[in-house]
Amino acid sequence: MNVDYIIVGIGLAGISFCEQLRANGKSFVVFDDGSQKSSIVAGGLYNPVVLKRFTPVWKNREQLSLALIHYKRIEERLNVKLNYKIPVYRKFVSVEEQNDWFTASDKPQLNDYLSTTLIKNENNAVNAPFGFGQVLHTGRIAVKQLVKAYKEELIKENIYIERGFEHEQMHVLDNEVEYNHIKAKQIIFTEGYGMSYNPFFKDLPLLPTKGELLTIHAPDLKINYVLKGPVFLIPLKYDNYLVGATYGWGDTSHTISEGARLELSNKLKTLIKCPFEITNQVAGVRPTVKDRRPLVGRHTHYSNIYVLNGLGTRGVMIGPYVAKQLFEFIEYNKPLEKGIDINRFE
Repeated sequence: MNVDYIIVGIGLAGISFCEQLRANGKSFVVFDDGSQKSSIVAGGLYNPVVLKRFTPVWKNREQLSLALIHYKRIEERLNVKLNYKIPVYRKFVSVEEQNDWFTASDKPQLNDYLSTTLIKNENNAVNAPFGFGQVLHTGRIAVKQLVKAYKEELIKENIYIERGFEHEQMHVLDNEVEYNHIKAKQIIFTEGYGMSYNPFFKDLPLLPTKGELLTIHAPDLKINYVLKGPVFLIPLKYDNYLVGATYGWGDTSHTISEGARLELSNKLKTLIKCPFEITNQVAGVRPTVKDRRPLVGRHTHYSNIYVLNGLGTRGVMIGPYVAKQLFEFIEYNKPLEKGIDINRFE
């Protein structure tokens, strides 16, 4: 089999790069063994504001614009619903926070995204005496459904190989790479935390960040918006909600923990005042980077080996943006932004 690209890994980064290849008529094959589960703990929110400090997400306008086009294209092609428009409410804990919000709303990178209308809390099941600020142009991507539907499409096209990639079996030549019976012009590693075992990129500073999410059933809560307080509370169907997420730095296990369950439920009890039942708990390891920027670029010694990783907690927004940059870097020799180029760690 001869293809233009081999893609290793099919999470948010892999899907984003595959979409660049489809849009530009490039052939490819995907290897994935399902071992990287960061998408399991992805709440899937796209939100252009850092709500802890009321600051703009890096390249928020560019990221959001590309992401919305990206997911619409996949929805239309696969005939699946992925993008759920939903407002995000940030709970205020004081009058000072309210004032900080309104001050931030005057900034050029935020004035399109921070509503200047103070929302009063009229829900007795929510503990928010100082009300909320609303973030505009937000929503949620159904990440689990996205990955499932995308894999099914790849399988139908006979370009999905469901097994681990054995790096030592790859032969790197001047103009191509060979792996078993496959020859490709380029190979892109989008392995998530699995990159730690990749001999070509294992020295990059990828930090494992275990995250855990709860699903709760709370029939008295009745909210139709994402609520951000000490945790995120994301409405699903039938009075079910996602609660998350934890940040376990350095933990590489995919097992759920009682500690995370207690942490999330205790924080939730300070946010809502109605009974709830925990119905599910999941865990996964996010690929994060110390400077909060992705890892994108070409291997130091091999001109046809690339990495696209480290999307962190905002993968649904940042994935399409950095995938486009990597594709244009490879195909058109367009320089990568210095903030994402892996050369910044040399």
